[in-house]
Amino acid sequence: MAGPLPREQRVEAIRAAIETALAPVSLEVEDESHRHVGHAGAQDGRGHFRVAVVSSAFVGLNPIARHRAVYAAVGELMNTDIHALSISARTPDEGAG
Repeated sequence: MAGPLPREQRVEAIRAAIETALAPVSLEVEDESHRHVGHAGAQDGRGHFRVAVVSSAFVGLNPIARHRAVYAAVGELMNTDIHALSISARTPDEGAG
């Protein structure tokens, strides 16, 4: 297992992984780690992130399956760089709302 990326590279790594796996029409990735300073989970160096993904890959999937698809997309980053991931996963018909 590789070690964590430098903080400034994490958002781009998450973005690249999701873009490759899910070909989103819209994607926002925000590092919210600053909101969790002092939180026990922040002590291991991994961060807290929020993603909003709009992708045709979610058509026909229930919310749990959509979240699983995002977790699969970020893969190993969950073990090295991500402590917590807040996910909004919508289809293009549902919009970014």
